[in-house]
Amino acid sequence: YVPPQIRKAQEALDDKKREELGRLKKMVNGLINRLSEPNLSSISGQMEELYMANSRKDMNDTLTDILMNACVTPVAMPTRLLMEHVLLVSILHHNVGIEVGAHFLEAVVKKFDELCRSDAEGKECENLLALIAHLYNFHVVHCLLIFDILKKLVSAFTEKEIELILFLLKNVGFSLRKDDALALKELITEAQRKASTAEKKFQDQTRVRFMLETMLALRNNDMRKIPGYDPEPVERLRKLQRALVHSSGSGKDTQLRVSLESLLSADQVGRWWIVGSSWSGAPMISDTKSQAQQKLHVGKVSSKIMELARKLRMNTDIRRSIFCVLMMSEDFMDAFEKLLK
Repeated sequence: YVPPQIRKAQEALDDKKREELGRLKKMVNGLINRLSEPNLSSISGQMEELYMANSRKDMNDTLTDILMNACVTPVAMPTRLLMEHVLLVSILHHNVGIEVGAHFLEAVVKKFDELCRSDAEGKECENLLALIAHLYNFHVVHCLLIFDILKKLVSAFTEKEIELILFLLKNVGFSLRKDDALALKELITEAQRKASTAEKKFQDQTRVRFMLETMLALRNNDMRKIPGYDPEPVERLRKLQRALVHSSGSGKDTQLRVSLESLLSADQVGRWWIVGSSWSGAPMISDTKSQAQQKLHVGKVSSKIMELARKLRMNTDIRRSIFCVLMMSEDFMDAFEKLLK
């Protein structure tokens, strides 16, 4: 039971929150509508300021909704427009925090999976796949996810899936070859096996043949054999990205090394790729070995420090361990070494 006066206060709060979110959505929408390559610097700066002024959750939800509405349409979106939108996400991912890219990526992947199952007629699947491809191009996500998606498409191997495989390979094929040539080789072998068993299934063999030729061109590093392949726009925007990212760690270390399965089951097992977003139901956290190890570190410190930790309400083993390390280290390097251990 909620008393009437508290109920009124909650309703007033909800109205206020709704108003704030509406205002925030308008501001973000205004910035996204003006987004283009020349003014990307000023818009990313304004978006960072909005992130500093509002809650991360509100900003992530608002930005993801607006980008999904702008980019996921039943008609094919211009490549350049998609690239500029993803580049903005990438800059915020590196400058604000990895939860920005992680939130957007999860929404895109879940929507893509949902549309793949539903056999949608429009071009939404291609647009979502292009978003995932450019998230990989701009170092938000690791090639592991792209290979997972390609394996899933190859295992289904219908005409729609073949189109999507071709689309993805045209966008990121050579980057995949550079990052993990062995995995690409295995994928090509699997696709050839599938094509040979499914020969009778397709009336029109030309698409399958074209896909296999594209894969062989990738394996042989022959760019000329892929029609319409032009790496120049991506390279230009990557150069712009390097100029706009503040931190030196703009490369591989901020990439989300997350699999397709992990993203789709995030609601059940938590998001281990975002710090603090996994939960105790996840099997890796209830590992008794790691718990025993944590207790072992704490056992080596004096009772005086432990008493101080208790007074300051360090109520878990990991908090006590970190507290003891900070209190007992000789200097910052020593603290760094111990915290890493």
